[in-house]
Amino acid sequence: MSETQSEGNAAVQPLDRLAPGEVGVVVRLDGPAPMIRRMMELGMVPGTSIQIVRRAPLGDPIELSVRGVHLSLRRSDARLVHVERR
Repeated sequence: MSETQSEGNAAVQPLDRLAPGEVGVVVRLDGPAPMIRRMMELGMVPGTSIQIVRRAPLGDPIELSVRGVHLSLRRSDARLVHVERR
């Protein structure tokens, strides 16, 4: 699949493409089953809103706000979460 796609009427892109302050809604998770399970345990299930809070100076890791909790994810892990920008 390409990095930016159309599912329905909205553009879907990897979470790491959002800028600080932007919000996306989880559409799907890719990757190995243990990683998908871990992301879901952290609250990243389809339909959940995620806001990018900030990035580290070199772009890795990324701080997120998910369901009122602040998390940090490696950029490589954030690429596995596909969101629709809001």
